[in-house]
Amino acid sequence: MENPVLIFGAGSLGVTALDIFQRNGVVVYGLLDDDKKLHGKEFGDVSVLGETDDDGFLKLIGQKCEAFVAVDDTRVRKKLVKLLNDRRHVQPVNAIHDTATVSALASIGHGNLIAARVVVNPFAEIGQHCIIQSGAVIDAQAKLGDYVHIGTGGFINPGVTIEEGAFIGTGVTVVAGVTIGKNARIGAGSVVIENVEAGTTVFGNPAKKVG
Repeated sequence: MENPVLIFGAGSLGVTALDIFQRNGVVVYGLLDDDKKLHGKEFGDVSVLGETDDDGFLKLIGQKCEAFVAVDDTRVRKKLVKLLNDRRHVQPVNAIHDTATVSALASIGHGNLIAARVVVNPFAEIGQHCIIQSGAVIDAQAKLGDYVHIGTGGFINPGVTIEEGAFIGTGVTVVAGVTIGKNARIGAGSVVIENVEAGTTVFGNPAKKVG
């Protein structure tokens, strides 16, 4: 990537993205965050410059600067992506850690964060604006929709389908062929052996519906 990048979000995910870009030799122009307490804070030689809707910084994106959205909250992430699409006509770039192993036969959309030691195997499909935390495995022919979150050490077995907005907690195993519905939530450490309906929360080994 030739252009520098501007990171939206200065929390733990923003710092993770900063590290990923710097390890890949990409210049980070700065971070933007709506929490005024963070303004002026420095991470190494990179500062939190201002709010996410600051026109002075937004107008740099597209021609001189790329953008990356590093916000845990899916609603906020969607709002920021829409702002970039509508006002700057750009898609956020991917942040892929240099220790991640991504098959040349996998397909990956825009705006994804793929953290340290993640493995993405052949013919896996990753949508847009997903967060895949350290050490997770996305096995062959698994499909992730947009805005999916996979926690640290998650194991998504072959042929699994995870629909848009689903949250998979830390250390979850999803067995082969299972479908996780839109906006479903899987509690940390769970083992999912059957399909999970959209919008439901499951937990345990084997994972059962909560509430």
